[in-house]
Amino acid sequence: MKLYEYMGKDLFRRYSIPTPKGQVVTSPEEAAQVAAELGPVVIKIQVLAGKRGKGGGIRFADSPQEAERQAGELFGRGVEKLLVEERLKIDQEYYLSLTVDGARQKPLLLASAQGGMDIEEVAEEHIVRYHIDPVTGVAPFVGREVARRLGLGVGSPWGKEFSSLLTNLYRLFTEMDCELAEINPLVRSSEQLVAADAKVTIDDEALFRHKDLPYVSDRSQLEERAHQLGLSFVQLDGDIAVMANGAGITMALLDTLQQFGGRPANFLDAGGGTGVETTIQALELLLATNPKAILVNIFGGITRCDDVAKALVAVKEKYTIPVPLVIRLVGTNEEAGVSILREAGLSAHRDMEAAAREVVALAYGKELA
Repeated sequence: MKLYEYMGKDLFRRYSIPTPKGQVVTSPEEAAQVAAELGPVVIKIQVLAGKRGKGGGIRFADSPQEAERQAGELFGRGVEKLLVEERLKIDQEYYLSLTVDGARQKPLLLASAQGGMDIEEVAEEHIVRYHIDPVTGVAPFVGREVARRLGLGVGSPWGKEFSSLLTNLYRLFTEMDCELAEINPLVRSSEQLVAADAKVTIDDEALFRHKDLPYVSDRSQLEERAHQLGLSFVQLDGDIAVMANGAGITMALLDTLQQFGGRPANFLDAGGGTGVETTIQALELLLATNPKAILVNIFGGITRCDDVAKALVAVKEKYTIPVPLVIRLVGTNEEAGVSILREAGLSAHRDMEAAAREVVALAYGKELA
């Protein structure tokens, strides 16, 4: 579960990681009040997406009037909350994060003296990587070594402050069951190191241990609806809607579509043993995405092909399907399923590749190869 920046900073303060003075606001008037207390401020939209600065989601204001105007423009973009904080004097920006390296089965520390925007474009030689032994945690020498490589000075006040901050961040990372705890930028200001931003992701499987945290959903409306139906659904940026039964076959279908020039609009895994009613709801969900075509790929095992066929026919009778519907159906009760489809004026492929070729051709008006 991803946390909004202000939630992440609440955790930082709980673990004695310095953050700028600030407050979450829900109106331009509140933004003006906070600016009147803090002086020059930075105003940031609270969304779970990155690249806010490049998208115009971060503004600066020198006066309460300016803060009110800037906040009004940001609220006009549909956001519900803004974080208004004191504007820091920035001497140097660093990057610091802790995440999980699944391959090494250890926490991975990443740091750089070139923090700020576009950290992913920083050259590898400027990135400090350090795997942390989960048994010993962040030993004092780790903090000193990373501080040295960041140019903060091993024995300097900055180096000692960094070591303390890193230890606290690691405590947060482990005690809060984080998948990611990131500070970018970590700002060296005139007086101290300050976490100017916060990105914290909690392991969903560990949320039961953190009932004091507010629940944050990053699902779209369609993804939330699919979740309630017990379906695995992820919206993509293509235009051919996809339904299959099983994660492996769904991913294979997406790859096959792309091989023939198709752009999947989603990933919908209806799972095994999906009944008629759930299949109908899954197809209704696909129709709601306004695709150029729909491709259904069912390999009947626990799922029965005749059940899928009945669901497809039910949707066809209930709705006017305005786009091509291409079906691949094979497996348990295949003959019965194909017969049901045929009686309703539908047909089905036995081969996934042929189905993918046809749906791409129909979606984009291409000739079948």
